[in-house]
Amino acid sequence: MTYERFEDLPVWQAAIRLAEGCKDFLVSAKDRITYSKRDQLDRCSLSVSNNIAEGFERGTTNELLAFLYIARGSAGETRSMLCYFERRPTLRDFRSEISDLKSLAESCSRQLRAWADSLQNSDIKGQRHLNERSRSEWDKSQVRKQGQRSLQETERTIVSQLPPDHPARLAWERRNSPSNPA
Repeated sequence: MTYERFEDLPVWQAAIRLAEGCKDFLVSAKDRITYSKRDQLDRCSLSVSNNIAEGFERGTTNELLAFLYIARGSAGETRSMLCYFERRPTLRDFRSEISDLKSLAESCSRQLRAWADSLQNSDIKGQRHLNERSRSEWDKSQVRKQGQRSLQETERTIVSQLPPDHPARLAWERRNSPSNPA
C-alpha cells in the first residue's frame, strides 16, 4: 500500500494517540510531577509522531530511515519515562493509564522497526530518485520478480509429482540444489 500523506500512516496515527494520551496524563497528574519531568515526557512523546512526519516528507530512503530510528528512540524514551512514573508511589492511581500508554509506545516501536526493516530491503532509494521512467522500470521489475516466483512454484509443484527417478526431476533437482552456484 502507498501512502500519500503521513497522516494516513497507521504508525503516525498510533504515535499521535501516544502524544495525546501522554498530554492527558500530564494534565491529570500535573501537581504530582515536577515541571522538568512533565516537559520531558511531553516533548519525547510528541517527538515520535513529529519524526515520522519529518522523515516521510524527506526525499530519500536513507533520510526516512534516519528519522524512523529517531522516532523509535523517542518511543523508547517515552516508555522509559512512563516506567519511572509507574514506580512512583504518588502516581499509584494512574498505573492503569500509564500501562496503556507504555503498551502504545511499545506498539509504535514495533511498527517503526518493521517499517525500517522493509525499507532497508528495498531497491527504491526514495522519492527524490523516482521519475516516471524509474517508477515504470521498478514496477516492471516487481511484476517480473512475481512472475519468476510464480513460475518457480509451478515448476516445484510439477516436479514434485514426477517419480523420484524421472530424468526431468533429477535434472531439476541438480539445477536447484543448494550446492549449485548457478
